[in-house]
Amino acid sequence: MAKVMTNINIKSGIVRIFQLREFFLVAMIIMGLIVMSLISPTFLSRGNLLSMLMGLTIQAIVAIGMTIVIISKGLDLSVGSVLAFSSMITAMSLKAGIPVLVSILIGLLSGALFGFVNGFIIAKVGVNPFITTLGTMIVIRGLVLLICKGIGISSLPQGFNVLGQAKLLGIQSLIWIMAALVIIFEILLRKHVFFRYNYYLGSNEKAALFSGFKVNKIKILDYMISGVLAALSGILMTARLGSFSTTSGTNLEMNVLAAVIIGGASLNGGEGSILGSFLGCLLIAFIGNALNLLGVSVYWQQMIMGLTLLFAVLLDVVTSRRKMSTRKKSIGAR
Repeated sequence: MAKVMTNINIKSGIVRIFQLREFFLVAMIIMGLIVMSLISPTFLSRGNLLSMLMGLTIQAIVAIGMTIVIISKGLDLSVGSVLAFSSMITAMSLKAGIPVLVSILIGLLSGALFGFVNGFIIAKVGVNPFITTLGTMIVIRGLVLLICKGIGISSLPQGFNVLGQAKLLGIQSLIWIMAALVIIFEILLRKHVFFRYNYYLGSNEKAALFSGFKVNKIKILDYMISGVLAALSGILMTARLGSFSTTSGTNLEMNVLAAVIIGGASLNGGEGSILGSFLGCLLIAFIGNALNLLGVSVYWQQMIMGLTLLFAVLLDVVTSRRKMSTRKKSIGAR
């Protein structure tokens, strides 16, 4: 009897693994790697793989904050604009002669401030997250254009640029920073009480409120984390390029949103993981890299990325309906 139960547990464990979105994404990426390696000999070269990883670093860091917000049934469309503003304010501080660390801190604080504004309006005023962050996205982008008048900032101090241009063991610093943040926040989301609260909040906000959770505080802190990570991404990108551009972060929110949903987070809240979102970013970066190597027109690439976002949303809707149907059947069976 014990042996039969053990076999059942093993089988159910294997079934759960195959049902994980992360497993599905890893399988897709591996299959894609095999196919592309046969089509393009340069695809698996060290230079191309590092270039692909570099291309997804900014998106992956922003996706961490987006994942946390979406798990709590929120949405942050302002991340691209926050990235641009924080990059700008950091670059302006550096050009004004302010020390590197202080300039970076100013940039991070600006991201936290915009995150607080988003969280306050959503949690305290009760405005819909989509409307709130769409509005702040437009306002912040307008501030960037108004302050810089469409002109970028270049010739930044080398002491700042080294943050994005240094290498460790032959690998760019941005890749190491991204990997560290993904691991840290994946552990926090699985183990830390505050981050676990987001799952309860996203699943049933009223129940979380009646259970004594400080719902408004959690929401505000979530958006502040998203703002700080968007700001950090912008600062790292500026350091990497050695200059700031007013177009920084344009359309970033759409790519990040697609990656997060593909990675298993649900717009209905209560689901998602940092690892899944990273794999979603990796899959999108892989698709973009493959299209470039295959010589596909940039116009077609934009359409394909749009279809990827549409697919991600449809996948989320279908998955949510299936889970809802399964829950109803299990309740009916009882």
